[in-house]
Amino acid sequence: MTNITLPWPPAALSPNARGHWSKRHKAAKAYRANCYLLCKAARLAVPDGPLSLVIEFAPPDRRSRDDDNLIASFKSGRDGIAEALGIDDARFHTKHSFSAPIKGGAVCVRIEPR
Repeated sequence: MTNITLPWPPAALSPNARGHWSKRHKAAKAYRANCYLLCKAARLAVPDGPLSLVIEFAPPDRRSRDDDNLIASFKSGRDGIAEALGIDDARFHTKHSFSAPIKGGAVCVRIEPR
């Protein structure tokens, strides 16, 4: 089992964001790179076979959020994790949950064999 805490996704990555596509692309690229570097620095180990990716969203405030929007917002982060591990993200079976808000927000990820 491997755990890592990643930063909260930028608002520009939300499917509800109404910004220009280039702003979204720039945010996605930066967030993916950030998650990639954090995972590489943590030297995550990958078990063989299918994996469970357990994601716990700790939002930055108490505002209500849709789970499908959070999952979509974290897509670049998930891609960064898979790239750092050197695997195809199709190996992930994703589960998600919510926790109490924390300052700045965070995404806590646990990778375990399925």
